[in-house]
Amino acid sequence: MQKIALFGPPATGKTTLARRLAAELGHPHTDLDHLLFTPDGPLPLDEFRRQAAEVTQQEHWIVEGNFSKLADVVWHRADVLIWLDFPLPLILYRIVRRSLRQLAGREDSAQARRLTWSAAFFARQSLLRTAIRKRANRPRYAQQVAETAALGVEVVRLRSPREVQHWRQRTAKGPADGRSRAARRITGPYWL
Repeated sequence: MQKIALFGPPATGKTTLARRLAAELGHPHTDLDHLLFTPDGPLPLDEFRRQAAEVTQQEHWIVEGNFSKLADVVWHRADVLIWLDFPLPLILYRIVRRSLRQLAGREDSAQARRLTWSAAFFARQSLLRTAIRKRANRPRYAQQVAETAALGVEVVRLRSPREVQHWRQRTAKGPADGRSRAARRITGPYWL
């Protein structure tokens, strides 16, 4: 695994998994949110695509973010595409838990410093509303993932934290016949 793309809705552990893989593999990690959101506001789409493409032209990388509109410059250049596709109730629980931690000052991040009660739970762009809204995109994601797999990119669709843990344990054991045991088990019809 030299080039890894991860995506999924908020609170599925994209950043945690990306950081762990980056530490284990020694690959640089890029969070697409950090590229997109600058102190001056979000980048224009053309500039966002250019910067993402620059990252994925490298020999080794791990890129995480829920931006399927960058599929051609991120997903299609990956060796492995990991889709964290957890159940909505679990995602909502994790968002509420994270938001409460951030509002209580127990978690420091750029997002936490900007968070208010209204922004966390009631605003149109709150993570709760975004997670619910993005759920409707699953059929489109499945189509884009299938197109990516048809290009020869190995696809891993993980539907729970337990599957993530099992996949990491199996891939840590190393390759067997050129691919990890987890990749052999999870690719193919499993992700459709």
